[in-house]
Amino acid sequence: MGLRPSIWLMKWENQTSGTPASGSRLIDWLLRPASRSLQVLSLAVLLGVAVSTSLRANWGSDNAFVVKAAQTLLAGGSPYEDKRFLYLPSAVIMAVPEALLPRMVLQWVLPVGMSGLLGAGWLAALRMFSVPLRSRFAVGGFAVFALAYKPYVNLVLIGNWTAISAAALPVALLLAHRRSWAAAGLVVGLAIACKPMLVPIGLLFLLARQWRGLAAAVLVPLGLSLAGALMMPSPSLFFTKTLPFLLHGQDAYALPWDASPIAVLPRLGVPEPLAVLFAFAGAGAGLWAVWVRWHRQDEADGGELRLVETACLVMLAAFLVSRPSFDHYLLVVLPLLLASAVRPGSMPRSPWFWLALTPQVALVPWPSELAHKRRAFKDCATLCGLVILLARRVLRSGRVILGPVTTAGSPPRTEPECAATPAESASRTAF
Repeated sequence: MGLRPSIWLMKWENQTSGTPASGSRLIDWLLRPASRSLQVLSLAVLLGVAVSTSLRANWGSDNAFVVKAAQTLLAGGSPYEDKRFLYLPSAVIMAVPEALLPRMVLQWVLPVGMSGLLGAGWLAALRMFSVPLRSRFAVGGFAVFALAYKPYVNLVLIGNWTAISAAALPVALLLAHRRSWAAAGLVVGLAIACKPMLVPIGLLFLLARQWRGLAAAVLVPLGLSLAGALMMPSPSLFFTKTLPFLLHGQDAYALPWDASPIAVLPRLGVPEPLAVLFAFAGAGAGLWAVWVRWHRQDEADGGELRLVETACLVMLAAFLVSRPSFDHYLLVVLPLLLASAVRPGSMPRSPWFWLALTPQVALVPWPSELAHKRRAFKDCATLCGLVILLARRVLRSGRVILGPVTTAGSPPRTEPECAATPAESASRTAF
């Protein structure tokens, strides 16, 4: 979604009173089936991004490190001899199929695969809130998001495996919402085996006391990593070389794009100890908000919003202190937050949410000093803004407004308003 949809969404409710505004007719319009022309146009936009990426000389630059690690393994060497390979040994196994593909094939398959993973995350996020997949909100929203949100294009271009986490988290939350916590843990575990980004989501399993899911999330990457370590020489280099390099925030190569306050604030003249204190204080406040949100059950929303907001807060708190923290990391949480816009009181209903995303909007003429190697300043502002807004949202007291819901062939009933059954709609065809 982009700036124009944000104007529509801001009209959906009166944020101060918590009651639906006159813009409810707009909600109904957005949730109606998308026309064939809109579907074709949206598909053309997504394919256009992928094709234009394939034609650029620097496509797949991040994915190349993982592919190189798999090629090194196949040649009998240790992937961790390259300090740029920062993933678990299990990721080497996952990258072997890519290493066997010809470069020309990979050049066209990789961008489409990145787009497909991001699209899968968007669809799963929509299903969390019962949004029809053929609605204007679903079809057009993702195309506008791909065009307007710069990190989307960046992620497709570099082929970073963050896209796997961006797909896995919404799928895992959807499974958890459907009481399939073990399957959710399996999805999270496989994503961690590819890239250990979703490790903080283990806190969600702890809060829910879902031990089978937590066991799957831990044992799957552990087992695959042990298998990978047995296949390579000198696996101990991961602990003696790679892990210290990663914990120190890598080096000057990654610094210009590191959006963590620990990296950004010293570049603005703030002493590093104060920057570290600020980042960890923000992460601590975020985790406190996670605890409060999980144990606040006064919102009868079926649990979707609680799951989404808790998981997103956990990840955002982790991004504050992780080194490095890149702009495309937010793609793990943004589809879920955007999909939650169909619920009254959700964060996208606030204009401040869209203001926080403004630094990432394409075609905004920012000063040259905020471009290229200083764009991390904008990325850090967005990250900190989202943490503050979501923490404020979940810490304040509030109730879900219940209204009569009528669907075709069933008597009126009272339940939380959701996308598939809005209060003012007499009937809805779900897709």
